[in-house]
Amino acid sequence: MSCSTWSTSSPLSLKSRSHSSSCRSKRILLCNPRASSVITDKAPSSDFPRLILHDSLDAAGINTRHARASREDFCSQIGRLTELNAESSIAISRGADLAKVALLIAAEDDSLASHSLVPLPVGSFIDNLDDLSMGFCSTYLPRSSAPPEIFLSNLERYLYVHKGFHRMDTALDARSLYLHSTLTSRSGSLIMLSLIYSEVLKMLRIIGFLNFDAEIYCPDILQKSLPRGYDKKKSKISDEPHIMTSKSLLVKILKDLKDAFWPFQYDSSRSLFLRAVHGKYAQHTGSFKFGDMHRALAACERLILLNADKKELRDYAVLLYHCGYYEDCIKYLTLFEEQETEIQTNPINKLEDEAVQILKTRVNLILAHNGWSNYQNS
Repeated sequence: MSCSTWSTSSPLSLKSRSHSSSCRSKRILLCNPRASSVITDKAPSSDFPRLILHDSLDAAGINTRHARASREDFCSQIGRLTELNAESSIAISRGADLAKVALLIAAEDDSLASHSLVPLPVGSFIDNLDDLSMGFCSTYLPRSSAPPEIFLSNLERYLYVHKGFHRMDTALDARSLYLHSTLTSRSGSLIMLSLIYSEVLKMLRIIGFLNFDAEIYCPDILQKSLPRGYDKKKSKISDEPHIMTSKSLLVKILKDLKDAFWPFQYDSSRSLFLRAVHGKYAQHTGSFKFGDMHRALAACERLILLNADKKELRDYAVLLYHCGYYEDCIKYLTLFEEQETEIQTNPINKLEDEAVQILKTRVNLILAHNGWSNYQNS
């Protein structure tokens, strides 16, 4: 195989893929999108292909012990998301520990980016969240007879004024997409600030200081406002679209990371998939603005594990194409097409469907060429 758009210095380059046969025997993480359970340490079923990131890095001699441990804990947490609690508000936060999941995502990415021998201290940042809640209790907690509006006003003054949490433009600093960085710098994305707000509410409810049905208003991403709380009993129907659920929060975290680290030239007129099919891989230069293939792959794999959207299978496939994993690419494209049964009328969706066929043709030609070359050399 050959792949002219992939750096030969990359751990996922074709030089390392000569070890692919040994990779298959290593531990892999799989999740069948058609099932609710996560499959680990087992050979893939006949209709579901492997996830390649960790095995590829191992084959290149890069230690993935911490990344794998974070991924396994991630799978354990999302396994707690039932159909019911996945759609519950983050203000209630049933099932998975959302803060821990966000920190596990950060821990895996930190390991992939830094190759550090020391894992990100997830437990310490959980403690930081608890301390944040206790700080409110000791400084801004109103009297027990105060109405919900006063309680929430005090909480927001504590978070956004006293502690100084504020929104950061994610295009300027990708660290704002990670919970541990937001807790440290007090500067984060809208989704991270919403998560912190929900975690404080959760702790206050656990220790008995929150005695009303609080909900969080998550503003539109284009708005400059901050997450705000309100008494759900006094809410309007118009507030409901701004309620963030447990699963939608996790999907948003991962999609933000996927978008930030997508390693193809930015084009606002094209989707990520179209940019990848029609563009060249933007070699990583140390700045997230030029993409990061490893973290883009990691985001795609976790979205697949979360069973977020069938289009994630397609987007993952195009990354595999640029990495030279042509057989795996075809398998994911086939799996996507099996699930894509709707007739597309949206112009962008039509372009994407055409691009899928273009990609399949390219890959099949490459596989046919490689097969013929191997036959000639045999």
